[in-house]
Amino acid sequence: MPYTANEIAQLLQAEVVGDGQTLLKGFAPADRAQTGDLTFAENDDYLARAEQSAASAIIVSTATKSDGKVLIRVPNARVAFARTMELFFPEPPVTPGIHPTAVIAQSAQVDATAAIGPNCIIGERVRIGAGAALHGGDFVGDDCKLGDGVVLFPNVTLYAKSELGQRVRVHAGAVIGSDGFGYVLDGGAHRKVAQIGNVIIGDDVEIGANVTIDRGALKPTIIGRGTKIDNLVQIGHNVEIGEHCLLIAQAGVAGSSILGNYVALAGQVGVAGHLKLGDRVTLTAQSGVMDDVPAGEKWMGTPAQPDLAAKRTIVASRQLPELLKRVKALEKKLGSKTKD
Repeated sequence: MPYTANEIAQLLQAEVVGDGQTLLKGFAPADRAQTGDLTFAENDDYLARAEQSAASAIIVSTATKSDGKVLIRVPNARVAFARTMELFFPEPPVTPGIHPTAVIAQSAQVDATAAIGPNCIIGERVRIGAGAALHGGDFVGDDCKLGDGVVLFPNVTLYAKSELGQRVRVHAGAVIGSDGFGYVLDGGAHRKVAQIGNVIIGDDVEIGANVTIDRGALKPTIIGRGTKIDNLVQIGHNVEIGEHCLLIAQAGVAGSSILGNYVALAGQVGVAGHLKLGDRVTLTAQSGVMDDVPAGEKWMGTPAQPDLAAKRTIVASRQLPELLKRVKALEKKLGSKTKD
């Protein structure tokens, strides 16, 4: 559906510079934009490309001017980009109904507006809210609760008693509520410790493909409201993750660790068990965290340490070859000999 620049600006609470009646039929990156497309520029480099493109209008966040393009000026171009994408490319509507191949326990409660796809299995006493969508091949164990607007993409597994808040999205292959990795050495063998907790996921959480979230041993594993989890992340039993956190691909959080709000774990970060990470902590890629991290700090490295200290260590390590040469030269001059 096409929109005028004025209509888009009204949605974004933005200012139009140029012809507000310009009709915009789609959204595209600058290098693919055609006449009638809207694009965006969050810095001068992107703006230069957008100016040279065929796009009819540009979302910008600077006080720049343009001779040939309509500008939609906003405080934050990337936020505006995300909101405009929702306008041009809305989620497909959910068609209520239950596929004939779905297997649903008689005690389950499925809202009449929910959509249950082919080969889904829904256990006893499950509750599925309004507008929820199970795309196919999903398994929902006994006593699970799915809030309004939940989306399970194909082949998602929810073990018994898992609870998902409203508008939670779980991508293909994710497993929520599997056994925590709990064992105790007994007589030379590893005895399994029963994992009787569950997983509780807050509203507006998004969980990527092939993520695994273990249920708690005695209490819940908790994922806070608004947290986003990338593909291939592992979250251990009894972990508590706060609100609006970001966990990037291949990160892992060991059992019983607690993450505050707005924590960011970059790719392949590993957090050891029973640690506490304060609010707004950032861990850079491949950090290995073995200590508690105070709120607001940025750590990096393995073992992880505050970023300034880690950077000094990196700089110093790069100087080691030259330093060794100087030491050997000095020892030779002094007539001493070191072991290689």
